[in-house]
Amino acid sequence: MASYPFRKAPCMGKPIQYHLWPLSLTIATALSTPTVIAAEQSIAFDIPAQSLSSALNAFADTANVQLSYPAEMTAGLKSSGVSGQLTAQQALQKLLAGTGVVAGTTGNGTITLQRAPDSHNDVSTLSAVTVSGNRQYANAAYPYSQDYAVTNAFAATKTDTPLIETPISIQVVPRSVMDDQKSGKVKEVLENVSGVRPQPSLGGGVGFIVRGFNTNNIYRNGLLQDGGYFGDMDSGNLENIEVIKGPSQLYGRTEPGGMINLTTKKPLDHPYYSLEQQFGSYDLYRTQWDAGGPINGDKSLLYRFSGAYQSNGSFRDFVSVDRMLFNPSITWRPSDTTDITVDIEGSEKNAPADFGIPALGKRPANIPISRNLGDPNTRIGDQSSTKVGSEINHRFNDDWAIHNRFLASLSDSTTSFVNPAPAFDPGLALNQATGILQRNIFRQTSEQEHYATNLDVTGKFAISETKHDVLFGFDFYRTFNRYGTSGQWVDANPALAIDINNPFPSYGISPATFDAAYLSDSEPGLNRSVIYNNWYGAYFQDQITLWDRLHIMGGGRYDWAETGRGNAASFADADALVKPNTRKDEGFSPRVGILYEAFDQLSVYGNWITSLGANNAPASNGNRFDPQIGEQFEAGIKTQLFDQRLLATLAYYHLTKDNILVNDLSTANLYDKIANLQRSQGIELDMTGYLSNNFSLIGSYAFTDARIIKDHNGGTQGNRLNNVPEHSGSLWLKYDMNGYAARDGFSAGLGGVAAGTREGDNANSFQMPGYVRMDAFVAYKQKVGGSRISAQFNIRNLLDKRYYESTDPDSNVAPALGAYPGAPLTAIGSIRVEY
Repeated sequence: MASYPFRKAPCMGKPIQYHLWPLSLTIATALSTPTVIAAEQSIAFDIPAQSLSSALNAFADTANVQLSYPAEMTAGLKSSGVSGQLTAQQALQKLLAGTGVVAGTTGNGTITLQRAPDSHNDVSTLSAVTVSGNRQYANAAYPYSQDYAVTNAFAATKTDTPLIETPISIQVVPRSVMDDQKSGKVKEVLENVSGVRPQPSLGGGVGFIVRGFNTNNIYRNGLLQDGGYFGDMDSGNLENIEVIKGPSQLYGRTEPGGMINLTTKKPLDHPYYSLEQQFGSYDLYRTQWDAGGPINGDKSLLYRFSGAYQSNGSFRDFVSVDRMLFNPSITWRPSDTTDITVDIEGSEKNAPADFGIPALGKRPANIPISRNLGDPNTRIGDQSSTKVGSEINHRFNDDWAIHNRFLASLSDSTTSFVNPAPAFDPGLALNQATGILQRNIFRQTSEQEHYATNLDVTGKFAISETKHDVLFGFDFYRTFNRYGTSGQWVDANPALAIDINNPFPSYGISPATFDAAYLSDSEPGLNRSVIYNNWYGAYFQDQITLWDRLHIMGGGRYDWAETGRGNAASFADADALVKPNTRKDEGFSPRVGILYEAFDQLSVYGNWITSLGANNAPASNGNRFDPQIGEQFEAGIKTQLFDQRLLATLAYYHLTKDNILVNDLSTANLYDKIANLQRSQGIELDMTGYLSNNFSLIGSYAFTDARIIKDHNGGTQGNRLNNVPEHSGSLWLKYDMNGYAARDGFSAGLGGVAAGTREGDNANSFQMPGYVRMDAFVAYKQKVGGSRISAQFNIRNLLDKRYYESTDPDSNVAPALGAYPGAPLTAIGSIRVEY
């Protein structure tokens, strides 16, 4: 493949300044080994009128060529299509007719595209572009895309900014990685990102640990969604997942470790249909679908309908899961400058609770990882959620636009447990010498309503030698959570004791015993809680570019927060206590970052970011706590190697979190809290993209030193934070026989996930051993008529290693009573049809 001198290839992420420069483009072919389109070869084309980007994709499919071009070239342009028996050159000329883009040839016969000389007032040209010979999809969400390389991200700046120019550590896991790894859950996808740990897994999912700190704040398309079972959340409707490391200052009261943003699939301007059936170990059956395209001829109405249904057993006794996900969406384009998207997501999961395996001494008990210490008659839990979202974008001109987003999240859950008791005291619950575990019956219910919206104005302008990309915005968030319990988790029921070494005689609790426990309110005054949050904020940001090399990001946010909580024997009484126990906070959080592009392949950056958190629990004397404060200092380098196809980030950070609420053990009230200070510092490496035309990879490594700096309870100061390994990492390498841009042929992948020893709790009373888990897959794709059929076989935990993923310090079960084992060797086969 020919190569031309260049400064930076615009197709790989360098923005075209002000959209005024004409563009040059090379189309590299892959008919066999030649690199030019054979002018004499006649091909049957039938490409209808549509957007130019979609038409070029269809042209590439029909002509069997590989394309590489910047999205800016086709933005807003439409093609009248082409049909008939034509050469590739003739068909391309017809596709480009009237678009202001023309085709030509180089000396060696390779076709080039550029703006027509009169298509802009400014007729200057770009520097020559290196041509890698691999197709770069103009639409990153194009369903056929096999790309691992992601050059731009949205969530960190709320603008579409190249990662190589953003002075923040950001990692993006694209859809192609999820498909190759057959990651059906969000927690499985995030194993590819450094410093991110699920917590827990089998228990339904509390959240994730990012840079040492637990976060329950998961965002959906830039808005905070309902709290809950994120670790077990289905990934069937996701386009990618962005992880922004450190305090996410633009979003207000988030946890300082980082922010996770789920980007859902959007309506398509070209028809696409996909149906996939998976089957595998432990009676796994999963059906996943994706359909989208234009509704009318002028493509002003677009739709997308994706979703999944899954039914499976488990390597854990008495555990089975039924999970459904539906996500229809529609986009209306009333004009070329305005688009409105509405989407609805419905999900439901039915599964029993599972608190894992207790620790004996310093390690999880040496019993079969399949052993469930609950009961087979435990009622199946139900978790359901409905989300309604909208997005409105209006572009005043090429530089200024306004954006509005809205999300309503409604969820409810009922979960039943036969769990250790007293759950908060491992010493009383489990006899270390005999292995007798005391238990009781407990049930919890939760009803949540979350509403979030924002209004952003974005703009670009130049002042002298400086170029500015600015953002001004306002957001509002309100949530109500009604949480209730029945049964008993403080006192043990001797009749329900179980021997962890021989539990079978104790299985089979009668339905009457469950009913009696559920109807009793054994903890008057403590079993009904109402939690209320209401906060809003205003923010600004300016991304300044000097000399095309120096990027300075500055901004700030002012928050107004109102939080309240009431605990009583009934919801009515709890509601009455919310207002007297409401706290109001406000504060300003600045953010500064700087990045210098030393070379086209290397950037050096640093940032200082602060954040404001929330505390709404009382101290034992009735006083309220100051809000949590997060502060981060970070420095690192970013590289784009192998013709800018491999993006890597190496970062060092120092992060503190103050005013952390933990249980005050000096009082008898279980809801009393006291504040601690924690710190996390470390080094992280993330890389994703391509080593060559045939090899793709995504990998990570994290060294994390996360500790308790101040402990007002005493005894844990200097201890390591729970579930945070000092060393962890992942690597996934994929081989495509016909090249990563090819949509047909053989491919295979091999990878691993590793984690060092982790403390099971903040008291460091027991540890979970380190592990390495290997995964692999093979796949074959073949075009059959107008469809494409893919057959794939995946194995997780290829070496069938025993390992433990996490504990759950925030549940009603003490960490030492619930370590969650990872699954043994698991096989998944799949057949997918696309057309």
